[in-house]
Amino acid sequence: MTLKVAIAQVDMLVGGIKQNCQTIIDIAIKARDEGVARVIVFPELSLMGYPPEDLLLKPELASEVESALADILEQVKDIYLVLGYPKHLDGGLYNCAGVLFNGVLIAEYHKQKLLDYRMSDDKRYFETGNEALVCDIDGVRVGLSISEDIHHDGPVALAKEAGAQVLFNLSALPLNIEKTGGEEAVFHQRAKEVNLPIIYVNYMGAQDEFVFAGGSFVVNSEGVKVYQAPWYEVGLHYIDLTSRPVINAEGEEVYLIEPVSGYICPPLSIEKHVYQGLVLGLKDYVKKNGFTGVMIGLTQGVGSALSLTIAVDALGADNVKGVICSHTIHNTEIGVSLVALAHHLGVAVEQLDTTPMIAPYKASLSLLTKKHAETISNTRLEIRMRSMLLLSLAEDLGYAVLSSRHKSEIMIGAESHYDERFMNFAVLQDIFMNQVLQLCLYRNSLSAVIPVSVIQDAILDTGTFSQVGIAPLSSYAALDKVLDLYKEQNYNLESIVYLTKIEATIIARIMQLVDENTPKRRFAPLSVKVANANYVRSADYPMTHGWNKNY
Repeated sequence: MTLKVAIAQVDMLVGGIKQNCQTIIDIAIKARDEGVARVIVFPELSLMGYPPEDLLLKPELASEVESALADILEQVKDIYLVLGYPKHLDGGLYNCAGVLFNGVLIAEYHKQKLLDYRMSDDKRYFETGNEALVCDIDGVRVGLSISEDIHHDGPVALAKEAGAQVLFNLSALPLNIEKTGGEEAVFHQRAKEVNLPIIYVNYMGAQDEFVFAGGSFVVNSEGVKVYQAPWYEVGLHYIDLTSRPVINAEGEEVYLIEPVSGYICPPLSIEKHVYQGLVLGLKDYVKKNGFTGVMIGLTQGVGSALSLTIAVDALGADNVKGVICSHTIHNTEIGVSLVALAHHLGVAVEQLDTTPMIAPYKASLSLLTKKHAETISNTRLEIRMRSMLLLSLAEDLGYAVLSSRHKSEIMIGAESHYDERFMNFAVLQDIFMNQVLQLCLYRNSLSAVIPVSVIQDAILDTGTFSQVGIAPLSSYAALDKVLDLYKEQNYNLESIVYLTKIEATIIARIMQLVDENTPKRRFAPLSVKVANANYVRSADYPMTHGWNKNY
């Protein structure tokens, strides 16, 4: 006997229940007719989209979900659907995995291990399930679990005790570069513990700052991976489950279910994971929010070159526009390189002379502040002027404005970051400068597009350090190490000094800058999150606090 299972890696619109419902119907019919599958498995909460957050509190949620399920049951026949959705039952809301077949909701599983951290905060919305669900699908006893359930031995053991021969796990696991590949170790352990194969179906797509990479896979009863779907791609993937008779310890003949080995997509490097995650994050942000493209103000920083390249890879050159303001390019050679990069990528570039705008602006300010116009700094006025022009131009075109600032600058409040807070999206905001350089080298390994002169200049340029009072620091690699230890890993001054061998006064100054610039970070644009420390939404220090500031 063989049971053919379709794995659906889907990219849904959060809250778009009617649209998602039609997608589910279309994909299920395709899996039945073209893939000849008997069962199709969708990710966690795929009918609602993930993560739905406070949309789960909408009073019309129950009727919308019931109507969508009714449509699916009516329109999809002769294939089992294992589908994730939220559902109100007995006065509570549950994170469900339902089994639907030929117009009947056969069974329903409720997620047992609810998160109270990261972006989902399950416990804020859902009640806790406490029972296993094992459902007979064409003679195969299938146990269901949802996402975090697989990280605990309890739900898996309950499914085994209830007679499961194979486990399906519906998941929505976001990109986390610090734990890339770690999920496989969990599934390896669980499969060996209960001697059952596991089919892991992960969500694909981006929602606000979170990216879901797909990468669904299958492990056999010994925990060995026998199928690996591609990352960052929607699509249907198929795995055959076969049965064979064996004699158990009691001398009885039983049937073991095992997956047939299939395609295994090669693993991705960390740089490729991050780069594709950034591309997908920007692409889905633009598409799902109704923008027609993006506009980026080109500056002489390497972040500008990388952001432009990511934008083209995500949206195509026709949907990207570059703008160069006269005050932003001080190095003629780099300016020429950026224009050459844009032209090489096929991006149209507008060059604006902001110099004539500064004098009347300063004159107006001097009347209001009673200062002489000559005493008013040009730097922030120029940056504000640039932001205003970009936002105005983008609004007329229906474009989003893309910030090119990276995490290292943002963390220490570098002056060049000033007023980019009000842009729509910052693709590199969770990427340290050292990672920016690595991503440039990775992208150039595919095709040499980012000028070497721009990358080399970024490696050597530590001019920002003088602005913020950390001039003795030797490189961005050193700065990034301190920022990671302090902000991401929560080390104290003495520990950071010991680990980095950097002068204590310099580290203290960096710590001070991180704390002082919390308000700027609170107003930062939306961005793709790739690091574990950012799984908690808006995780940062309070803007007003009395913590020890004796740096």
